[in-house]
Formats: sequence, structure tokens, C-alpha cells
Amino acid sequence: MTSNDYRRLSFWWDSLPEELAGPVRPALEGSTTADVVVVGAGYTGLWTAYYLAKADPSLKVVVLEAQTAGFGASGRNGGWASALFPTSLSKVAESSSRTAAVSLLEAMFDTVDEVGRVTQEEGIDCHFRKGGTIALIRTPVQMERAKAEIEDHRSWGFGPEHFALLSADEARARLGATDVLGATYSPDCASIHPARLVRGLALAVERLGVTIHERTRVSAIEPGVVRTERGDVRAPRIVRATEAWTAELPGHERDIAPVYSLVLATEPLPADVWDEIGLRSGETFNDHRHLIIYGQRTTDDRFVFGGRGAPYHLGSRIKPEFDREPAVFDELWRVLVELFPAVTRYAVTHTWGGPLGIPRDWYPSVGLDPATGIGWGGGYVGDGVASSNLAGRTLADLVRGEATARTALPWVNRRSPKWEPEPLRWLGVNLGLRVMGSADGAEDRTGKPSRRAEILAPFLGGH
Repeated sequence: MTSNDYRRLSFWWDSLPEELAGPVRPALEGSTTADVVVVGAGYTGLWTAYYLAKADPSLKVVVLEAQTAGFGASGRNGGWASALFPTSLSKVAESSSRTAAVSLLEAMFDTVDEVGRVTQEEGIDCHFRKGGTIALIRTPVQMERAKAEIEDHRSWGFGPEHFALLSADEARARLGATDVLGATYSPDCASIHPARLVRGLALAVERLGVTIHERTRVSAIEPGVVRTERGDVRAPRIVRATEAWTAELPGHERDIAPVYSLVLATEPLPADVWDEIGLRSGETFNDHRHLIIYGQRTTDDRFVFGGRGAPYHLGSRIKPEFDREPAVFDELWRVLVELFPAVTRYAVTHTWGGPLGIPRDWYPSVGLDPATGIGWGGGYVGDGVASSNLAGRTLADLVRGEATARTALPWVNRRSPKWEPEPLRWLGVNLGLRVMGSADGAEDRTGKPSRRAEILAPFLGGH
């Protein structure tokens, strides 16, 4: 693929300035050695390389990428750098402690600001705007769920400076959707242009002396060596940063389930429409339904809106044709118009998608096995823009043998259980997607919390 071919991956790729879109970097040519080899040039891999190079410029760090930097979720996501962590505080505390769970979330708060700091320092113009996240409440059942969420955060010591309940008028002042009863609001999120971030980060690590080989597909990761069809790279420390593509590596077939999220972008909307809709300060938004939706206003006044609902494919298959499911795009447009009728008159210019990585217990992790020298980071369940930065800083500490507050966080060196073998995995994941989608409809019809969602939630994730 050429740099122009990659522009088809998403609106974000299509809107890259030419100096960020290309050229495609040279592939590995023959075997070599390094101090650290990183597999994957998405956020996790590049943040790891960045902090390693900043901490110790003498290290020879090599990054291997099957396609091009930012090819995966890093260049296709919804554009949220948020403090969201997919596992509940209570579940984190169950396997560690209450103090450790609080420390992890506080580290996530700080990480949003760290992303902003580095982008400013490195001159990465990724449209970073820390406007927070507004989660709409549109039904009485959602109101109950939102109040319980706020009460839970209060029980952990987090006040309105991190999680606030907004009245209907306060919510509509930020986001003029239909049927708004209120909202929850967290300031700990920034909207970004994700492809600008990942491509700018790739240039930053190269300026620091890191070598990136693109078009170099890794076939196996073994202690002390990464194997590719173009040669081997030997290193005492290896970092696997492959997220949804982890399932394609030998020995990791059941570590991660690649589940698709799809997104659309409208043409730029006129000022009077945005006056009605809001999102004036770079806020991101979602709501309190079960099947996740997410959106933001771009700096050129487009509406970017996405959500889950695309099927999981048997055997953890990842194919380009899975990036576009017309029925899911139709449903996303229906929901967007329902929320904001004013967008009806305007065109959708881009539709895209891609896989995100889900561990069996929806608990991301980062770690390094000292016996093998192999580290990893990922399983972000779609919340990886900021958490990958925390992972990269943590991996840099672990690789260098540094004991820090980060290396003591409860997600470090934690292992999730394996996913079930096929076809049980296919049946379970797709059943979960169907149940969460139907649960929203059931709540709308009955006005009562969905029993089916409550029953299935413990088997689907950390919440």
C-alpha cells in the first residue's frame, strides 16, 4: 500500500497533511540486533519507544510494523484521550486493594494531561482540546444508572471535580440533544485528531534516534528474538504492542478478541447548526445506553460519531471488508439523527471502522516477564488513546528495571484468562453484542432496567 492507499482507512487518515501521511518507511532488510525491539507502531509501541529514548538515548530501539505507523486503532478511533478505564474500581480492588484501585484511576487522570504536555513539547498538532466528556441521560432508567454511577465514584472519594451530575438545563447548555433529562460530566478527557497524534509521534521517536521498519510483518515472538519474513531482530528486551492483531501471533490466539467499532463523519456543519447542538469547548460525548456510542466535533466542524454493534468474526479474523458494515452505519446514522435532528440535511462523507482488543475479563494490562524478557501492553477495550501512554511510560520503566509508582499499579504484570476456544468464543461475544443492543430497546419499551443486561454484564466485562 502507498500513503494514498492508507488515506482510505478513516476520515482522520484522509485529512492528514501530506507531510504526516507519507512516505511509507523502509522495511527491514536482513537480520539485525537491538537493545529493545517493539512489535507494533501504534500508540502503545510508539509511546514505549518515545519514553525509552527520552530516558536513555544510548539504547538502540527498533520498532517493527506490519503496515504503517497508525494503521490500526491508533489512526481510526473516535478521537478521545480519556481517563476511562474499562474495568470497574471494585473489580480492580478485588485483585489488588482499594488504595491501588484509586491510584490507577488517579494515574489515568494525570495521563490525559501528559498526552497534552508531550504533544505541545514535540510540536504535534493533533487538535488536543481538553473539554471533558458529557454522558447524556435520556430516560428515567438511564437516570437511575447515572445516579448510581455518581454515588459509586463518591464512595471511592472522587468528588464533582472529576464526576458531576448535571441537570437537564446544564446538560443542554453543553449539548442540545433531544429528550435530555440530565447528564454526567467528567473534565478528564480531551478530543484529538488521532491520526495526527500517531503520525506525529512516529516522527518524534525518529528524531530521538529510534528506527521504525514498516511493511515488516512479525511471524513469531520468542525469548531474545523477533522473527519476520525479512529477517530476525535479536534483543534482550521485546515489547509486544499489537492490540487487536495479537490473536494472529502464535501462542496468543486466545489472548485478545478483536471486536469491531464503526464510525462515520459528516460534512462540515454550518455555524447555526452547531449553535443548536453545542460541543463548543472540545467536549466528547456519549450516553448511558448499554450499547456504546461516542462522538465529537472536529476542528473543521464535522460531526464524528461511532459505536459498537458490528459482529465478531469466527477465529478472531481481521479483514479489510469487516471495516464497513452498511447495516451498522445505517443504525449509527439513525441514532445520530434521533439525537440531533438538525444533521438530517447534511451528508456523510466518510465511513470506516476497525478492530479493538478485548481481553476475556475486560481488564487491560501491561507487564514484562523477566524470565523471557518479553513485555506487553494492551487490551484497552476501545479506551486506549490515553491508557496506551500510561502503558508506554510503564513499559519504559520495566524495560530499564526501574521501580516506580507506575510499576506498582495494579494492572502491571496482571494476566487475563484466555478466551474460550471457537466456536464458543464466536457465540459468546456475538450473543453479548445482541443482548446489549436489545437491552436498550427493552428499557425503552418497559421503562425498567434490563434484566438480561444485568445478568450478562459480569460475563462481558469489568462493569
